[in-house]
Amino acid sequence: MNVFLDTSMFLGKFLYYFLESLFHKIISKKKKDVTGETVLITGAASGLGRLLAIEFARLGAILVLWDINEEGNMETRRMIKEKQDAKVFAYTCDCSNRQDVYRTADQVKKEVGNVTILINNAGVVTGRKFLKTPDHMVERSFLINAMSHFWTCKAFLPAMLEANHGHLVCISSAAGMTGINGLSDYCASKFAAYGFAESLHFELRLLQKTNIKTTIVCPYFIQTGMFEGCSTKFPLLLPMLKQEYAAQTILNAILEEQLYLIFPRFLHIALFLKQVISPNMLMALAEYLGMDIALASFIEREDPGDVQAKTERKQQ
Repeated sequence: MNVFLDTSMFLGKFLYYFLESLFHKIISKKKKDVTGETVLITGAASGLGRLLAIEFARLGAILVLWDINEEGNMETRRMIKEKQDAKVFAYTCDCSNRQDVYRTADQVKKEVGNVTILINNAGVVTGRKFLKTPDHMVERSFLINAMSHFWTCKAFLPAMLEANHGHLVCISSAAGMTGINGLSDYCASKFAAYGFAESLHFELRLLQKTNIKTTIVCPYFIQTGMFEGCSTKFPLLLPMLKQEYAAQTILNAILEEQLYLIFPRFLHIALFLKQVISPNMLMALAEYLGMDIALASFIEREDPGDVQAKTERKQQ
């Protein structure tokens, strides 16, 4: 009897959520108002983080900018203040350092208040073959791309839970859903970030904290400088995404409270095929799409935090 009732309830919920999803495919969800929300963005000194900060400020949010690059972070603040009368707070924080994250988080809570929208955007990429990637660079990839998400969520989630209000945004990657040649540490760390965000979402749902939203973002390569020199064989199917387009797409997903954002749309087809075709067929598809040579001309850039780490190692 219980099995019958459970099955009936499941089918009823499944049908309801299917129709709800279909409805929102036709008619977009109403965008939430972020006026007065406190939005913290890691990696705000440049690229996607900077653009998201500018957009949220335009919508009336209070901005908290985190980055290890103090000069770039202050430039983002200046750019926002130049365009509108917004509340913007900039903090120099090394997201690879757990103590620094917790220290800066305490400072934010004292000086600004509770963060209600947390966007974990900070990221690094090495772009080296596995055996040519030094151990410290592997560790740094995980610390920034994945572990920092644990620390920022531990710092700011308690207040969201108490109020049953908030939004956690994980900027993962298409490389967090499928392996890519030459990105072993990057893929692994982005897989970890994706898994953490998805697991935390389900945990919050089971706690019935339904007003704490989660958005997991998995884009293809974005033209932010991180993937300078990368190429795409079929730009119509898998284009190198322009920063402005990516930022606007992510902003809309957050405002519509989407759980998953995977773009461009062709990625949905590619990821589906990955599950149903043979490994050899998958390899043939990857070669056809040029995924084997996408990083052939990759230009590695030196991360400000890595420069700092090198200096510290020399002093030891």
